[in-house]
Amino acid sequence: MFTFSFGGSNGNLLAAGSNAQVLLWDWRNSKQVACLEESHMDDVTQVKFAPNQQSKLISAAVDGLVCVFDTDGDIDEDSHLLSVMNAETSVAKMGFFGNMYQKLWCLTHIETLSVWDWNDGSRELNLEDARSLATDKWNLDHVDYFVDCHYSLPDDRLWLIGGTSAGTLGYFPVRNDPAGAIGSAEAILEGGHTGVVRTVYPAAGTHESLGQSRGIFGWTGGEDGRLCCWRSDEIAEINKSWISSSLVSKLQKKTKSRHQPY
Repeated sequence: MFTFSFGGSNGNLLAAGSNAQVLLWDWRNSKQVACLEESHMDDVTQVKFAPNQQSKLISAAVDGLVCVFDTDGDIDEDSHLLSVMNAETSVAKMGFFGNMYQKLWCLTHIETLSVWDWNDGSRELNLEDARSLATDKWNLDHVDYFVDCHYSLPDDRLWLIGGTSAGTLGYFPVRNDPAGAIGSAEAILEGGHTGVVRTVYPAAGTHESLGQSRGIFGWTGGEDGRLCCWRSDEIAEINKSWISSSLVSKLQKKTKSRHQPY
């Protein structure tokens, strides 16, 4: 299993993606209610229920296909596969955005970004050179990879989060404009990591503005074994980041000397 998501019209479904299959269970009784195995030809890397249409499930896979299913009633592929979108390369991550969450962003394993209206299956943006476009929008090292995207509902803004091999992150705004699709970095996180960053957890979540949660901007984790907590700019701190140095190197276990009575 590569990915999980809770949802359904009654909130009772657990969806998972595995090898060319989308599996669904009713978590209340642990019974499997569907096994969808004709829509994808390779590992299913993402399954997500739509935030405002919980009966709709979107799946994405290494085969480049993004499928939309209706999970109401007795689920089968013949009548419940609503549409198929083709990202043309292996999908690594995807997520919803827009004031009605009608849009879908897709990050691929070759670091491209595409934006879709998943209700009608139309692709609105396709950035095959996303790394170069992001690199041009700051004066730091080349953007080597993308970690994730972050959407703020109050601002109706989507950020693409890119990183360098040295561990610096940048939040680049994404606009639905091919001529200027990626804007200048609006937040830069540096000094915490010494290697590739693999995960970003924003303190604000998806429904709040960037960096508006009690002065904490978010948390990051990387291949250097570090967890970093980042503070927002309005918090005056000597050190901008907190680094979990205790997680970087494990303490040596002390061997207890056994008591020898004789």
